[in-house]
Order: sequence, then C-alpha cells, then structure tokens
Amino acid sequence: MADTVTVEEAVGMVLAHDITEIVRGVKKGAAFKKGHIVRMEDVEHLKRLGKDHLYVLSLGPDEIHEDEAAMLLASSLAGRGVLFANAPEEGKIAIRAAVDGLLRVDKEALRRFNLLGEVMCATLHDATPVTAGETVAATRLIPLVGNRSLVVEAAQIAGKGGGVVSVAPLRRANIGLVITGNEVFYGRIKDKFEEVLRDKARSLGSEVREVRFAPDDKECIAREIRASLDAGADLIITSGGMSVDPDDVTREGILCAGATEVVYGTPVLPGAMFLSARIGTVPILGVPACGMFHKITVLDLVLPRVLCGEKIDRTLLADMGHGGLCRNCPTCRYPSCHFGK
Repeated sequence: MADTVTVEEAVGMVLAHDITEIVRGVKKGAAFKKGHIVRMEDVEHLKRLGKDHLYVLSLGPDEIHEDEAAMLLASSLAGRGVLFANAPEEGKIAIRAAVDGLLRVDKEALRRFNLLGEVMCATLHDATPVTAGETVAATRLIPLVGNRSLVVEAAQIAGKGGGVVSVAPLRRANIGLVITGNEVFYGRIKDKFEEVLRDKARSLGSEVREVRFAPDDKECIAREIRASLDAGADLIITSGGMSVDPDDVTREGILCAGATEVVYGTPVLPGAMFLSARIGTVPILGVPACGMFHKITVLDLVLPRVLCGEKIDRTLLADMGHGGLCRNCPTCRYPSCHFGK
C-alpha cells in the first residue's frame, strides 16, 4: 500500500523510489535515489522537481515493488547470449547483448507478456545484427507498486520458452566466392563484387578464403564450386548470372554442382532473384547482380541467419516480404531502418 505525505512531513524518512531530474540537453537521471533520507535542505529541490508529496510505502503480501519486479522480469525475459545488471536504474533494467550476433525475439511471447498491462518489455526488431554490449531490450513494472501475482504470471510467460530475447552468435565461415559471367571472366570489365563481399564478411567475423572465376557455362561454374569445396570452403557464394537472360546460367551451374534444398526467388528488393541451396551441409547462396550495385540487399538479411545455422527455406523468405522493400535512402542507415524488419 502506498500512502502520501507532504515533502515537509517526509523529512527524516527514507525515499521508496528514485526521483528523476531532467535538464534539457544536459542530463536525465536520479536527483534522489531510492533509500535517500530526506533532509530539510532537500525540500526546495524536491519542490522544484514538482514534488509537493512523496510516497511512503507499506507493501502487503500481494504487492511487489518496481525494483523487485524488474529483476524478476529481466531474469525471465533473458535467454542465451544476453546479460543484464544486478540492480535497476529508475525501476528499469536494460538487457544487453553478451556477444556479437543476431538478435532473436519470441514475438508471440512478447505480445502476451505486454498484454498484461502493468508490465512492459521493449525490444529491437527480431533478426537485427547486434554487437556485444548493445542494449537489445528493456523491461520494468509500470506502476511503482504492482500486483505480485500479475508479475509472476508475466515471468512465467517470458521464461516458458527459455526467454523472450536472445542473441545467436555467428560462426566464423571460410567463404568460397565464385564470380560468374563472360564479361568478368574474359576481362571486359573489372569485378566489383569481391571487395563488397569481403567487407560484408569481415563485418560478421568471417573471411573470403577462395575466389574463383567462371564464364557463363554451367559445367565450368559447377567445377569451380566443387573446387572451392575441395579447398575447404564451408560457405559458397556466387555472384551474377541469376536473371532470365539466356547467358545467365549460374543457377544451372549450382544445380550441376549437386545442390539440393534449392529455393529461388525472394519477395525482397533489391534481391528478388536470390537463390539459397545446400551441397551436403554447406550452404550455397546465389547473389544476383544487384549485390554489386546496391549497398544493402537480401544478402544482408540472409547471411547472418546462415552464420547462425538457420535453415533458409521458402517460409522464411516469404516472411521477409513484409519490410523487404529497401527505400534506397541517399545515406544508408541500415540496420537502423525498417528494411528486413
């Protein structure tokens, strides 16, 4: 139960909650921390903060304080690959990535959790690439004092599947790149995709170890793919030759190399003619020509999932249609934008 007293009456009493002070452009933080003993000289400061009255708490057995609730909620929401502080800040606990990787959010559990009303959890979008130390979610009890049984119910919802938020680490892949096309193979133009892919791979902790070139000949393409596998590549990426022109035979070359579980075409732009397949346990990604000209494409959405060990199938790609249209902003802000969300 929460009773109120005037700030004058509160002198000598212990604050039951943090009192926030906001100075625009300067700071936002606790002017008085929970546990502070109110002094006479604090009265005017408290009034300047709009506090003519303060809470004095007397909790019943069915009630829970925001700090205890926040700890209970955070420990239930947190899955693998995340961590959180052992004390709330202003009643809130931030959940952070413990490793570089891909954020995974159980969206249905999160929805049921937030439907309870007195508790909240906000997250980044599912499948967002994150770095160690980055805040991926935050939770708190909304009132200062809540219903204990409701908080327990929220914790049970969050913890049922092993947590609502987790970060899947990315494996370090040895990438074999097979660049196709007569125009590159015969030196008519300079390839630009190798540099692009090397940068993307390094940003995810992987390396391009094999680079091979093939003309528009399906048997040659298949031979170079198999040679990359023999050289130890555990992820194959091809560039070019994925459209409908008669000379575009990269897809046929991937099939000739022994690919199975082939999924061709995505509802993502740029990247509609993207291909995903496997040869044994090795993923094969066929990147259309857009990968050389657009900074961000479907490859940026799929590659982190592959490095997390996810299976790329038609259902996963179909789900990417919602949010799969890149706005081609003059200054790219990915992943701080809607693309792929």
